[in-house]
Amino acid sequence: MSIETTVDGSLTATVKEKYGEAAKRVLAGQAGSCCGPASCGCGSVPGDGSTDPITSNLYSTDQTASLPGDAVLASLGCGNPTALAELREGEVVLDLGSGGGIDVLLSARRVGPTGRVYGLDMTDEMLMLARANAAKAGATNVEFLRGNIEEIPLPDASVDVIISNCVINLSGDKGRVLREAFRVLKPGGRFAVSDVVVRGEIPAAARKSMELWVGCVAGALEEQEFIRLLTEAGFEGASIEPTRIYEFEDARAFLGAAGEELEVLARDMSGCVMGAFVRATKPVAAKPCCGSECCA
Repeated sequence: MSIETTVDGSLTATVKEKYGEAAKRVLAGQAGSCCGPASCGCGSVPGDGSTDPITSNLYSTDQTASLPGDAVLASLGCGNPTALAELREGEVVLDLGSGGGIDVLLSARRVGPTGRVYGLDMTDEMLMLARANAAKAGATNVEFLRGNIEEIPLPDASVDVIISNCVINLSGDKGRVLREAFRVLKPGGRFAVSDVVVRGEIPAAARKSMELWVGCVAGALEEQEFIRLLTEAGFEGASIEPTRIYEFEDARAFLGAAGEELEVLARDMSGCVMGAFVRATKPVAAKPCCGSECCA
């Protein structure tokens, strides 16, 4: 079962507010933070001294060296889908919850001038930041769209690859997100996202504490539930590959506001939460039968 917060508009409003605040901090020259206690160092890069277990050390210096600084500061994900997704020249890519645009810009390099990358986000401040970062980077094959990941503003079968970085866990209707992803993918298209995933059961007290940590863990799906929802949406070959398993010390950072039961709660959830790469494919449409024996 998932670690849900609320499934109504209050969750969307809370997430929108948190990410809007993160974007404003980046625009003011500070690292973005949306995923933990006030001291959490989200948006960290190698060598910056951050200790946040979710967002730290996700991108190599080779990847970030030529990106606008604000794109790096606004990186609030839990993985690096662009490093694991097999993007090809000329493909159309969609980033669900694109934030400050770091994964859009990295993908734009991979697909080249004949490809295109869309970034979808519901937060005005993040969209403004992302568009400014794209302009600074000179990226002409990107476009940022305003909207919700539960209702993607793109036509059916228009995208080759969907990526996302620690965003699907924030949705109150994950089944709808995955059905929308399936709809906009072309036959044979790939779903290749990084997300926070739960392995096994999380104690109720720890779950309550994580619900306060809106940016990274709240709403994370249990791994078999994630696979089930992908399959129900129509995907095939769904798999989950752990990229970072959060242990006891990481759990203590998660639960920084848990009070006197902190140690017990941290031990209970140690190893139960992981950053993971989630893959699946939209089946290639069956060819219509021509009436010959080979079709039969």
